[in-house]
Amino acid sequence: MIANFARPDSIVDHLTSLFRVKFGSGARIFFAPGRVNLIGEHTDYNDGFVLPAAIGFYTWVAAAERDDRNLQAYSDLYDEQITFSLDELSGSPRKHWSDFVRGVAAVLLEAGHNLSGANLLIHGEVPLGAGLSSSASVEIAAALALTGVSAIDLPPLELVKLCQKAEHEYVGTRCGIMDQFAANFSCAGNALFLDCRSLDYRLLPLPTNLRLLICNSMVRHELASGEYNLRRSDCEAGVRLLRPQLPKITALRDVTMEDLERYRSNLPERIYRRCRHVITENRRVLQAAGALESADAEQFGQLMYQSHASLRDDYEVSCKELDLLVSLASRFDGVFGSRMTGGGFGGCTVNLVRAGSSAAFQHEIAQAYKKETGIAPTVYICEPSRGAGAWVAESCAPPDRNREE
Repeated sequence: MIANFARPDSIVDHLTSLFRVKFGSGARIFFAPGRVNLIGEHTDYNDGFVLPAAIGFYTWVAAAERDDRNLQAYSDLYDEQITFSLDELSGSPRKHWSDFVRGVAAVLLEAGHNLSGANLLIHGEVPLGAGLSSSASVEIAAALALTGVSAIDLPPLELVKLCQKAEHEYVGTRCGIMDQFAANFSCAGNALFLDCRSLDYRLLPLPTNLRLLICNSMVRHELASGEYNLRRSDCEAGVRLLRPQLPKITALRDVTMEDLERYRSNLPERIYRRCRHVITENRRVLQAAGALESADAEQFGQLMYQSHASLRDDYEVSCKELDLLVSLASRFDGVFGSRMTGGGFGGCTVNLVRAGSSAAFQHEIAQAYKKETGIAPTVYICEPSRGAGAWVAESCAPPDRNREE
């Protein structure tokens, strides 16, 4: 069964009405998407290359200015309202959804921006714990809302960097910049090739005869945040251990496979494998960008399978459910490639599928996965979607919602 999500204008009408009930005033509406990473996993915090695309699941924030120094945020997902004073935002991560809002407000203030008090109503569509970057989606949407109602004109790249800082300091995940960048700079119909060192990027159209199918294993990756930080520490250790022989390196981006093999004896086996994943993954992203530009779906798909194997064996961030989904996908006609996407330890796979095969694949992989695990997955047929913005009726609407089984 394929269900259509509510259209954006319906969501906006609902949020506007609910905001008036909760806060007694009209509101402006802001939105930011989740993303799927086609290839380039755990490379962004190593100054490497990534190739994400926004997907048609958004965090929506309705917002209005207050006449005091308070932030009052309501999440309709949790049916919970939290109030902060703009003068009392400090503190370590609380492992609560409000950390994202608190953190974004705090880093904006620390950067010297004069925030107004605000009422915020947050509506999230991005599946939680699925590796589709619900966190960056909330951060970017909240930042747009807070700066919007405070009449702060913030350059998009500065907003992205501040949201990344908020996740580091107030959420506790030492993420790279990919998720926030993709949420803000993506364009409908295109993947986004990003150099995470220079922050240069280019848009790469996804051929119209291809679809992105996201298979949610329904396994939540609660371990991901802590393990993510450990993987980053392993990479940093690799750079430190290689620097005596390679004094000019500042990140694994600067290390070649020839370098790694030459000085392999200097590295513990685990660190070696972490470094090998990052170095080979950077190479795969460059090759994948070329394949996408030449519309070579076969090559792109093979690179996806190689990426998954590296994430499973060298980086050790996969799990049996993700491995099963990739294995099942490889058996279907019309599937060019499959890999886990996101931080790992659960969440989703992304699959590059011929458009004419997408509906059959959606149904059949769901049945096959349920037969093997007893778990009914959700499977979304996606097209690359637009990035974040402020809602303007009709002219600024995100595309139709993704479809889900």
